[in-house]
Amino acid sequence: MKFNFYKTSIIAFCITLSSCGNSENVNEASGTFEATETIVSAEANGKILKLTINEGDQLGKGQKVGFIDSTQLHLSKMQLKQNGRAILSGRPDSKVQIEALQKERENAVKDKKRIENLVKGDVASQKQLDDANYRIAIIQSKIDALSSQLATTTNNLNEQSGSVGFQLAQVEDQLKKCNIINSVSGTVLTKYANEYEMATVGKPIYKIADLSTLKLRAYITASQFAKIKIGDVVKINVDAENGKSKTYSGTVEWINSKAEFTPKTIQTKDERANLVYAVKIRVKNDGTLKIGMYGDVVF
Repeated sequence: MKFNFYKTSIIAFCITLSSCGNSENVNEASGTFEATETIVSAEANGKILKLTINEGDQLGKGQKVGFIDSTQLHLSKMQLKQNGRAILSGRPDSKVQIEALQKERENAVKDKKRIENLVKGDVASQKQLDDANYRIAIIQSKIDALSSQLATTTNNLNEQSGSVGFQLAQVEDQLKKCNIINSVSGTVLTKYANEYEMATVGKPIYKIADLSTLKLRAYITASQFAKIKIGDVVKINVDAENGKSKTYSGTVEWINSKAEFTPKTIQTKDERANLVYAVKIRVKNDGTLKIGMYGDVVF
């Protein structure tokens, strides 16, 4: 009876060891959280007259956060408008200038009809009728030439006015770019400029990122590479207060198809010599996760 009791105890102990070994047989990887960061830069030259942002502010897409001095551009806009009006005021009044010749032609046509009747009664000669027709043709030629000249002048002035219109559109676009408009929704991470500083095109003003969802960039081994795929849901453990850890659910959204050396942030020399694959895991942020925090992945 005693032998059977010892035998039963040994078997139970072996089963317990076996189950414990299986529970620890999990694939893990470590990495840091990152976000898609966007640097908002100036699109115009001039002094920043207003900039109503601070680091940590929540901004919406399309929100106006400041503006750059646009006085000279406004003056250029006014000058171009005046130039456009001056050019258009020089267009000839074609109707008035042609009207006199048209009346002269009408009189010439009446004279021709009268001469035609006189010719029928043998009172006027054929030469007088020919002269009347010639006079009508001359007047019509003058009308055609003047109409062409006036049309050419009008078209040239319209073209000049159109050119001014394009210049005006350019100034309008430059004025629009004097407004500092936030391009993406998110949190201001870093502020590079302040009010009353000079801005130039391309100068960074602030950096912003959407922190509602972060990405954990981790590195996996070749054996782990074959076991995961895009779309897999994994667990991520993050250090919390009092030495405890907090678990999040994440989705694998990118896996690098090429191996690379382990980053230098891995301290062990042997580990740095290994080839690994980078993966990105999308994690919904409850406000606790921060850029740069470490996380452990359990596949």
